[in-house]
Amino acid sequence: MSIAAIAVHLAELHEGAGFRAARFDAGEPFAGRVAVLPSAFNPPTRAHLGLLDIARATEGITGTAALLTTNNVDKSLFGAPLSHRVGMLLAAHEENPGLAVLGTNAARLVDQGEALAIAFSGIMFDFVVGFDTLIRVFDAKYYEDMPRTLDRFFERHRLIATNRAQATVEAVQEYLREPLVRDFGHRIVVCELDAGHAALSSTQARAAHSSGEDSDALTPAVAAYIREHRLYGGT
Repeated sequence: MSIAAIAVHLAELHEGAGFRAARFDAGEPFAGRVAVLPSAFNPPTRAHLGLLDIARATEGITGTAALLTTNNVDKSLFGAPLSHRVGMLLAAHEENPGLAVLGTNAARLVDQGEALAIAFSGIMFDFVVGFDTLIRVFDAKYYEDMPRTLDRFFERHRLIATNRAQATVEAVQEYLREPLVRDFGHRIVVCELDAGHAALSSTQARAAHSSGEDSDALTPAVAAYIREHRLYGGT
């Protein structure tokens, strides 16, 4: 799919009524239960892929997907355009055909669940989240009726929560004992990302390419895509 076609598809997704989701790769149809990682993918790194590798080993999971939103509850758009982020994910898909590439216009994770349920009827989705995203799921400022909304979300979905950088597995497990969280603990699976992957970041990768260097945080196909399209100020 060309960058122009991706951009048109993203615009249609963004401007569509209600919560919507779409698939950009041409991989095998979904079946069973899919672990989906929502992120900015600016750019997609080995850490993202490592999170999905861990999720793939979780009981009941039959597939994995990366999910990019055209809206974000906390971050403004900077760095690579969304169309190129999809392009980088499709490059990662070429290296790993089992990785599906999805887009949605839903900003909140609970609404992303709604969008995926509408777009892919009969498929179950579990969300892979780092500690920062896990905390946002249980932040009342994002809801009008948080208990009701979370009850509905956890009826359909699990969270696969992992450590990232300074947030250890122990910190994640301790958070699950918080009063607002513990009622849903049976729907949250805690997994550990190894220290090497946990230390990698998109920020690191952007900085390396702005200096004309490759980054260990990236797979060869994603690094090649960035060089080809001169993203992040690289040459």
